[in-house]
Amino acid sequence: MLILSKTARVFSKPPKSNIFGLLRSFSVCPRRLFCHKLVLGIETSCDDTAAAVVDEAGHVLGEAMHSQTEVHLKTGGIVPPVAQQLHRENIQRIVEETLSASRVSPQDLSAIATTIKPGLALSLGVGLSFSLQLVNRFKRPFIPIHHMEAHALTIRLTNEVEFPFLVLLISGGHCLLALVRGVSDFLLLGKSLDIAPGDMLDKVARRLSLIKHPEYSTMSGGKAIEHLAKQGNRFHFTINPPMQNAKNCDFSFTGLQHVINKLITRKEKEEGIEEGQILSSAADIAAVVQHTTARHLAMRTYRAILFCKQKDLLPPANAVLVVSGGVASNLYIRRALEIVADATQCTLLCPPPRLCTDNGVMIAWNGIERLRAGLGILHDVEDIRYEPKCPLGVDISKEVAEAAIKVPRLKMTI
Repeated sequence: MLILSKTARVFSKPPKSNIFGLLRSFSVCPRRLFCHKLVLGIETSCDDTAAAVVDEAGHVLGEAMHSQTEVHLKTGGIVPPVAQQLHRENIQRIVEETLSASRVSPQDLSAIATTIKPGLALSLGVGLSFSLQLVNRFKRPFIPIHHMEAHALTIRLTNEVEFPFLVLLISGGHCLLALVRGVSDFLLLGKSLDIAPGDMLDKVARRLSLIKHPEYSTMSGGKAIEHLAKQGNRFHFTINPPMQNAKNCDFSFTGLQHVINKLITRKEKEEGIEEGQILSSAADIAAVVQHTTARHLAMRTYRAILFCKQKDLLPPANAVLVVSGGVASNLYIRRALEIVADATQCTLLCPPPRLCTDNGVMIAWNGIERLRAGLGILHDVEDIRYEPKCPLGVDISKEVAEAAIKVPRLKMTI
């Protein structure tokens, strides 16, 4: 298995070679004979170019990834045209290396699966365009993938999980709670009304100027907050979780971000430093924002579990709560959700951290799931388009709100 993580120059020109040179440098000797399903997954929905080949037994035959994290840290956030350029420069290489590491040729593939929704339009377009060239060149079926569906189903690659189960998807671009009843059968219980938790944590990290701290300069904002919070005391500040009086399963993070920004501004004045310098209380602020985020996620998830059990949507015993997405790798937040799972007699499952963030494996596995179920397998791709915004499943959040379930108090000792 091959995993690559390199950062290219932002403004270099894309290579002039095209998809028809894909097999030019192939060396797959000796070639293996495959008697089972193989899917190539391609992921370019945001800022990582990733690909993987997975078989129907869940074996990852090969994968490769190009991370843009270093570039976007320098620009203070993801710049879509820059992300697009980096995808263009690296996608052919990443797919070639994936197939080479897998000792698979495009003719061996049962299908090609690619993220086409939701995500950054410019990024999605690169992955879709390249994939359709592959599909047309090698006459393979195409499986369009919903990015959040892929995150939700990843747990079935790593664990034996039967439908139905509850999933909390938390990342830099998404935040939702859904009941998973089948491969493409989702009931949406709640979602973020504004920004995602990962986005909020990234913005707080930038406001705290953590990139100027040598220990955190190469970390994403969310990861920097998690590490810095270990040195802080969350009890130094009191901040209430958002939406405490709203008896639904929706989320909100802009208000929390605004409160934290005001707190940082106040502390800067108290310490007599200018914006851009690191506060002596930065660790305490990181600790309180992390704890408040964890508590908000936990209490909305608690209500979702109670609703599902009240409506017989989850089994009364041995129900499964899956937490996935980039923010699911935060161990403090995961511990808060473990407390909820214990209180509701649920089993908490999370994919390994490397499969929580965007990756090609989850896309390929989603392709396998759809291939086995006979869902969304396209032989005619002429009308396929990417969708930057696309909801997941059937929205029953109004029904959740109407149930007005009161969540019991829960002691969050983490």
